[in-house]
Amino acid sequence: MKARWKLLGLAGAAGVAATGAIVARQRRESEEYTPEELRDKLRSRLAEAETPVAGEPSPS
Repeated sequence: MKARWKLLGLAGAAGVAATGAIVARQRRESEEYTPEELRDKLRSRLAEAETPVAGEPSPS
């Protein structure tokens, strides 16, 4: 019975470590942009989101 708890604890620790690695990788990817690049990218996404899509009714 103790061996099961040890395995469960090791599996949990491995899961936490893997999640931390994924979060760190995503954070690094988002930090590769300079503030100006990020600002430009966000502004272009906003402009893209504000343009109407064909087939959608226009807001009244």
